[in-house]
Amino acid sequence: MSSSQESVFSEYETDTSQTSKLLRKFKETPFVPIGMAGFAMVVGYGLYRLKHRGDMKMSLHLIHMRVAAQGFVVGAITCGVLYSMFREHVFKPKE
Repeated sequence: MSSSQESVFSEYETDTSQTSKLLRKFKETPFVPIGMAGFAMVVGYGLYRLKHRGDMKMSLHLIHMRVAAQGFVVGAITCGVLYSMFREHVFKPKE
């Protein structure tokens, strides 16, 4: 193995706890937890509104909640991709 590969592996091996690995991943890709939290909020809101939906059909309510949850996740993924592209191409130091 080359020295550069050894340094990468040793960096990952030093973080042994699950929380430190999770926090490191969240720092590398910050929009993933935002998308997961938004999805959970939409599902929670959908469950709350399920009880108070009035005369709306169940299938229509579920379709609306599915579209809202998917829209939030796709929006978060799109923002994450744009953020990483911006970070790589604008803030990348010139070599």
